[in-house]
Amino acid sequence: MDIAAQIAAFEAKRASHQARMTEIMKKAAGEGTTLDEAEQQEYDGLDGEILAIDAHIKRLKTLQKTLATTATPVAGGSTEEGAASRGGQRIEVRGVNLPKGTAFTRYAMALARSKGNLMVAAEIAKSWKDSTPEVETVLKAAVAAGTTTDATWAKPLVEYTNMTSEFAELLRPATIIGRIPGLRMVPFEIKIPRQTGGSTVGWVGEGKPKPVSALAFDQISLGRAKTAGIVVITDELARASSPSAEQVVRDDLIAQTAQFLDTEFVDPDNAAVTGVSPASITNGVTPVVASGTDADAVRADAKQLMANFLAANLSLAGAVWIMTETQALGLALMMNPLGQREFPDISISGASGGTWLGLPVILSENIPAQVAVTGPPAIPAGSRIILAKASEILLADDGETMLDVSREASLQMDSAPTDPPAAATVFVSLWQMNLVGIRAERYINWGKRRPGAVQYITGAAYQ
Repeated sequence: MDIAAQIAAFEAKRASHQARMTEIMKKAAGEGTTLDEAEQQEYDGLDGEILAIDAHIKRLKTLQKTLATTATPVAGGSTEEGAASRGGQRIEVRGVNLPKGTAFTRYAMALARSKGNLMVAAEIAKSWKDSTPEVETVLKAAVAAGTTTDATWAKPLVEYTNMTSEFAELLRPATIIGRIPGLRMVPFEIKIPRQTGGSTVGWVGEGKPKPVSALAFDQISLGRAKTAGIVVITDELARASSPSAEQVVRDDLIAQTAQFLDTEFVDPDNAAVTGVSPASITNGVTPVVASGTDADAVRADAKQLMANFLAANLSLAGAVWIMTETQALGLALMMNPLGQREFPDISISGASGGTWLGLPVILSENIPAQVAVTGPPAIPAGSRIILAKASEILLADDGETMLDVSREASLQMDSAPTDPPAAATVFVSLWQMNLVGIRAERYINWGKRRPGAVQYITGAAYQ
């Protein structure tokens, strides 16, 4: 691309950015609101790119004038000979505005297309060298052996770590766990002492014996629990190099993992399975059953919930509400007899739900709904509103998603595979069917330091 064409391309890109910025501001003006967090980031990012584009266009125009004054006559009898006689400098424009997770996904696609051959995968990754050169670097680093004293290993190792972290960064904001501030991070398989009983102190008369007591302790630890999922795609899809094929793989892994972790974290029916999975933070908690649907019932139920919290000697400082967007909408639209909002601080825009009764709100539609129970006690159908003290919830998470790819395995194409396989189990050969299996695994575990750290309202249908 010659300099004039580059200038034209950058000017077109600048015009596109400017149009998008205008569109964002017009939308906010039409709704009478300020920009939300995502819109602010997009607007500021576009503004920064325009400044960079303006500076680059200025440099290109200066270079264009310089080359025009130093141009030399063209020699030779053909276009190739003329270009060779004139020489010049090649200028490349590389794309940098790729979605987060692109490098990780391309790494997976390269492994799939190469049938697990790392050398072939590195060659495939060369087609993305301009936009994601780290993919080729990682694959090449994986081919050669190395030691901890190898001076050439450090840079590829850092790039590999950054690329897997990029995927984790894209996943975590989509989950409840990733949006709760103040969770207590702990290592896997480390014992944590916990006091369960205190000493005894009382009034003693003159010359009377003093009471002797003992403290009570136990230990809690978070073992290694693992989530895993396999996505099977056709060889044709794996070979496609368009962004849409990459988006299919990335979105499916992210959406399924996020939904699973959200549900497992808050579903009261999710009990612990020794050596396999932790209990949800609401499991074993006696809920407050919603007493009605109007504002008076809301306040009465929330008061009872907070009273349970305080009765466990836990401060409300650092606690958060976790609820569905549907229930947040019902609370946000509640009006008093004067036509004023009952709870003006609650919001349904963006990942944050604002505040409710002075505490932050986390929104997620992955909270399982309460089905009607005839009792006793009778529980109406509705949603669940959870109150959790973040600092009293332990979280062990290595923050990495491990990836493996196979074309030769045989799989049970079932979301609940039998273990061990039954006699009638049908296995599908990936090799025979021209399929590619991509497996993602993540180690994560959680638990409550104290039983009373989480309370919830069930059967809520406030509106």
